[in-house]
Amino acid sequence: MSESNFRNFGLSDEILESIEKLGYKNPSEVQEKVIPLILNYRDVIAKSQTGSGKTAAFAIPICEKLELEENDPQVLVLSPTRELSLQIKQDFLDIGRFKRLRCAAIFGKEPIRDQIKALKQRIHIIAGTPGRILDHIRRNTINLKKIKYLVIDEADEMLSMGFIDEVTAIIRNLPKNRLTLLFSATISPEILHLCNTYMRNPVNIEINAKSSVADRIEQLYYEVERDEKPDLLNKIIYSSRPESSIIFCRTKDNVDELYLNMKKTGFSCDELHGGMLQVDRTKVINSFKRGEFMFLVATDVAARGLDVENITHVINYDIPMEKESYVHRIGRTGRAGKNGVAITFVSPREYRFLQEIEEHFEFEIKRGVIPSIEEVKEGKSLFIENLKVKPELKKAKNSELNQEITKIYISAGKKKKIRPGDIAGTISSIEGINPDDIGIIEIQDTFSYVDILNGKGEMVMEALKNKSIKGKTIRVAKAQK
Repeated sequence: MSESNFRNFGLSDEILESIEKLGYKNPSEVQEKVIPLILNYRDVIAKSQTGSGKTAAFAIPICEKLELEENDPQVLVLSPTRELSLQIKQDFLDIGRFKRLRCAAIFGKEPIRDQIKALKQRIHIIAGTPGRILDHIRRNTINLKKIKYLVIDEADEMLSMGFIDEVTAIIRNLPKNRLTLLFSATISPEILHLCNTYMRNPVNIEINAKSSVADRIEQLYYEVERDEKPDLLNKIIYSSRPESSIIFCRTKDNVDELYLNMKKTGFSCDELHGGMLQVDRTKVINSFKRGEFMFLVATDVAARGLDVENITHVINYDIPMEKESYVHRIGRTGRAGKNGVAITFVSPREYRFLQEIEEHFEFEIKRGVIPSIEEVKEGKSLFIENLKVKPELKKAKNSELNQEITKIYISAGKKKKIRPGDIAGTISSIEGINPDDIGIIEIQDTFSYVDILNGKGEMVMEALKNKSIKGKTIRVAKAQK
């Protein structure tokens, strides 16, 4: 497709502007096939691998169709993990930025009180995990009466994590007159049953991977006893010199142990597992995406929903017990047309798991040759030399989009009976500012946040110093990240 073909979908200027600033140029195959179907209000079953651009395939047309002035949520996206829910939320916020669409991520192990407060605001899109969404339904703290779009993302992972019963219970609480979209890397009989029961004449889309896992990822294994793993890992790191790598462990205790060991050795690393607070998990992921450290030691929470560019190596320090987890782990490398390396450590007792993976996916995992003393010594000197060069931090995908947007803090909220229209009216009265320069307005009890678009943030903050809102004096500052 040519670069202009996003325009051929008939999208509004607001959506076209945001996707252009996000760097979308040519629609991917899944986007090309799915976007027109959603715009024409057709249910869709899409079989598509991770990294194919499927989130934008549903987010772009849904953002196009949503009604800004509707107070109740119009979209519910179900995903298997917290990280994926947060990623989907961010993608919707970015794509719908100039339409002023608001999205909330709802998942477990986060204070439900904060979520209830967020859900009382005007929210257009909810992205969440099935367990916590069902919890809100049972508490009557979520309003699903106006849902027009249901998206079931990573359906195969929901099945393997035992979420299908919860997904079914959620669907029964949704309006029957809605669009249902299901995305999955594999379509099992259980998923087909779900589709046949709850979808209306869905269009089946199957996107074949441009290249196979075997073509783009070199897969190696090393037979090693548990107590020899740290030494072998050091040898491989020094001889291979990964630019960026995820090292997968089976449990959070194993992650903690390996992370401390690597830190002691002097490696640039951090850790990620389900026992961490979500705010800490998000901070680690964002730092890794920017390239602030080289090695992420993680459990399988990093195997889905973690979209990081240029990961050169995935190392399975512990071989996964579930065959599907292997493919999801190694799929973090070899993305966006690049090649990658996947290395798996296997003890003699675990060798059968490796054979099962090979048989199930019909590919060969070659035995790796342990680096020689000379290779390790030479590699270590190069590795240490490379560490002296300060890494160039990567830009976030939405950096250009955010460049002209300033989030400002205003010291007035619901307790002072401030409404979005009051804030919008005051800002619009500033000379040189019009309603198109005002983005999302979020009002809390004692303060508010406002997105100021088109590079006019400083101008608005300066002007508001001499203004009041609804007769009330306010303080204004740039919002802290």
